[in-house]
Amino acid sequence: MEKRILGIIPARGGSKRIPQKNIREFCGKPILAYSVEAALKTGLFEEVMVSTDSKKIAGTARQCGASVPFMRSRDASGDYATTAEVLQEVLENYRKQGRTFDYMACIYPTAPFVTARKLTEAFRVMEETGAAAVLPVVAFSYPPQRAYIVKDGRLKMKWKENYRMRSQDLEPLYHDCGQFYIYEVNQFLEQKGQITEGIVPIFVDEMEMQDIDHESDWRLAELKYEMMQKKQKEK
Repeated sequence: MEKRILGIIPARGGSKRIPQKNIREFCGKPILAYSVEAALKTGLFEEVMVSTDSKKIAGTARQCGASVPFMRSRDASGDYATTAEVLQEVLENYRKQGRTFDYMACIYPTAPFVTARKLTEAFRVMEETGAAAVLPVVAFSYPPQRAYIVKDGRLKMKWKENYRMRSQDLEPLYHDCGQFYIYEVNQFLEQKGQITEGIVPIFVDEMEMQDIDHESDWRLAELKYEMMQKKQKEK
């Protein structure tokens, strides 16, 4: 039986560090559009929806081709609301409509490096491995095992045992790309969004990801995106 898949883009209106961050123009169009278009292009989703508390964001989302079947509640729109709480609310609202899903993708609204190819690959990995979740990750550019701390005004190695180890001999460590998550819905609900086991990675190049928290991050993301587009055209 064909699996039912929901695409959820959480985009609240209360961004403080970068005002109107989720719909600000990025390389010629609202940054939200990149996530919507990538999801729609896969053809995987029964519905691609945006969860927001902002009428302005809702309007932009609909113009980009996403649905906004209901507005996000006040409780799920505060500064301390977690992504898991937002996703749980979305699933509950659909359940009240008599709709349930087998898988869901949480795609961040400020992730212009998300592509249909990456999403499709993530779902292929999900089905082949039976994972509880699939997460795109990137390797730390510098080994965290060689980190310093400051104590009494002096630098000290956090882990002195790594002092003489070569970088290539240290175990690779990874971090979340901040682009999207793929979940098996039943396991997500059973664990109330706190899935820490059974996660399978897909690996992303450092040039195809960028956290966007400040103006400098925004510009760096635009530069990386322009480089990625140029590289793809040259292939």
